[in-house]
Amino acid sequence: MWCHWRRKSPIRRRRIIAFIGEGSELEGKCTFSGTVMLSGKFKGNITTTDTLIVGERAVVHATVRAGTAIVNGELSGTVEATERVELKKGARVFSDLQAPVLLVEEGVLFEGHCRSTKSEPREGTRDDSVVPLRQ
Repeated sequence: MWCHWRRKSPIRRRRIIAFIGEGSELEGKCTFSGTVMLSGKFKGNITTTDTLIVGERAVVHATVRAGTAIVNGELSGTVEATERVELKKGARVFSDLQAPVLLVEEGVLFEGHCRSTKSEPREGTRDDSVVPLRQ
């Protein structure tokens, strides 16, 4: 008998509902619900209460309002997240960030300002390894 144990993610499981590939170039206003991964180029406004994932090869120049923003590629503009912002190794961020939780991995290039906000954590999303920003 095989048993597979999975560590529960501190954030609800992400099921990508849309993927915008590397060859894509979009401009305008994007509003969605669910998790969207952007690996192409985007310029404009992005609004969601859910999760935006900026892929490794993505180049995003936008005002982003999201529940969670996970950045692996290049992002410039402003980011307001109601839950958290994660800057992954190799990310290049030229942006002002506002979120209750900011996670920055080693190897991130970040130029901008951060502002901590208060939020009510969702039930079952506590992660003791992440320390919220202090105001």
